[in-house]
Amino acid sequence: MHGTSVTAAPSPCDPVGRTGDATALATALQATRADTLAMFARWCGALPDLQVPRRHDLNPPLWELGHIGWFQTWWIGRNPACAQGWRADPDTPRRPSTPAGADALYDSTRVPHATRWTLPLPSAAATRSELARGLQETLHALAGVAWDGGVDGDGPGLYFHRLALLHEDMHHEAGLYAAQALGVATDDDPRWHPRALPDPVAPLQMAHGVWRLGVETFADGHFAFDNELPAHAVELPAFEIDAQAVRWAEFVPFVDGGGYAQSCWWTPQGWAWRHAGAPVVDAPRYLRRHGRRWQRWRHGRWDDLDLREPACHLTLHEAQAWCAWAGRRLPTEAEWERAACVHPEAFRWGDVWEWTASAFAPYPGFQPHPYRDYSAPWFDGRPVLRGASFMTQPRMRHPRYRNFFTPERNDLAAGFRSCAR
Repeated sequence: MHGTSVTAAPSPCDPVGRTGDATALATALQATRADTLAMFARWCGALPDLQVPRRHDLNPPLWELGHIGWFQTWWIGRNPACAQGWRADPDTPRRPSTPAGADALYDSTRVPHATRWTLPLPSAAATRSELARGLQETLHALAGVAWDGGVDGDGPGLYFHRLALLHEDMHHEAGLYAAQALGVATDDDPRWHPRALPDPVAPLQMAHGVWRLGVETFADGHFAFDNELPAHAVELPAFEIDAQAVRWAEFVPFVDGGGYAQSCWWTPQGWAWRHAGAPVVDAPRYLRRHGRRWQRWRHGRWDDLDLREPACHLTLHEAQAWCAWAGRRLPTEAEWERAACVHPEAFRWGDVWEWTASAFAPYPGFQPHPYRDYSAPWFDGRPVLRGASFMTQPRMRHPRYRNFFTPERNDLAAGFRSCAR
């Protein structure tokens, strides 16, 4: 990718999820709940019966709504060890649920995904009511932490409130890409629109050096996910990395040139993915040729593709194939993190989640936090994605955040940037 001008500034991050005080957290918890309910209202308007296909990448909207509220009360309102934060015993006996039996409905650890379509869920009205009650309980507990001051005022006492906030933000983003998959319009809110990128600029040249990978400071007043810890030294050879994500303007020539039909560009796993279903994959998801133009599917309709937008809804396989075709490679997560942190003014990120060449694995010295199922079950070799997307809440954006999906997923807004070989 070539050019001479300086790229646009990266998308801003909102630090409230990581370091915000109790007052800021209270505001954010109410804001994310408003977004959750607005998303659910879209589902109700588009799907009055709230039924979605039984697919591995979807959840029933009514189950999603109940699970969000359940998660918050499980870790805060019902958790006697809440004030202990990351030091809490996850198996501490909980206070009774409201409604009774909620654990058997909404605990994602215990409730198999395939059964969620047949559970006897409370009505939408009852679920909304329970979410309102749970949020007030959470805000009341948060006010107590703020008044309490001292150790709990800025440290472990806020941990689960931050976890619940970011968990709800994650589910909001999942709702947006589920809506994209099913043609439910979300264009009423410009916050979740993709942004056109400038023309590519000169790649960043990174010298050989040692990088401290991961979150360096995790103490009172700071939040980190367990898989971001502990920080550790990684030696990196010199490398060249794109200053922004690959746009459709750079990706579409690979498609137009027959790249999807030429096995030489694909890994064996990628070639098998192309042929795993019918018809054979010959273009990115949500794209089609219409005469001489490319169109993209969004908000339940086909529109002309803006080639300036970042290429997205791509699998890892497609990112790897383009890199092979272009004579490039994907960055490792350490390379990505170093460039983002060392050159924040020149390294644009936050437009799409970005596939990396690194497998999701524990850092040396990893210790799981109380939410045991967040990281450890997924240390299975799936790739790490870095950055954020146009569907991501600003509170979720952090240059050291590690996302992780299996390589064939293309429902999330994932793209990539490249490095010189």
